[in-house]
Amino acid sequence: MSFKINIIKDKLLSDNYFILRNFTYELATKNGEVVRHKREVYDRGNGATILLYNREKNSVVLTRQFRIATRVNGNASGMLIEACAGLLDNDTPEDCIRKEAIEETGYAVGEVEKLYEAYMSPGGVTELIHFFAAEYNEALRDNAGGGVEDEDIDVLEIPFPEALAMVKDGRIRDGKTIMLLQHARLAGWLKA
Repeated sequence: MSFKINIIKDKLLSDNYFILRNFTYELATKNGEVVRHKREVYDRGNGATILLYNREKNSVVLTRQFRIATRVNGNASGMLIEACAGLLDNDTPEDCIRKEAIEETGYAVGEVEKLYEAYMSPGGVTELIHFFAAEYNEALRDNAGGGVEDEDIDVLEIPFPEALAMVKDGRIRDGKTIMLLQHARLAGWLKA
């Protein structure tokens, strides 16, 4: 089903770090009614995320870093535990996530499995996230990780049952990470 959309206004509000636009549009609904909406749309580009998991150790590698948006919205420390991720910039999703994995976690993963794609906040953010998974082991360790330039990332190797418990008790509150951990559980890669 498609709706008829009439864009009335597309105003650039900011082109600072990412792009913020203000849209006014009319939408013809399925019953023929025309409604007018005013919305701001934040375009930060598309991204990729990966769950690194180890069947033998029954563990996952996650990161912890400061996220200002979470601090503004009630996370007192601003620190967030999450799966390795990054913006595509001009890379393919596969190249991006391999680069992010080595920069953030120190693991040089080769073969990555594409799981799915998802819009994480479609009410106002354009970003489409590409989800991946890959097995890691110590032979793939290239460096200590921790990010590049202005990043200060902690690398965490967490037993899978503990990671699931961290979701349940609120220590892990990142949507993409929760989705990846649940995928690993449903796929039977690791033991809960």
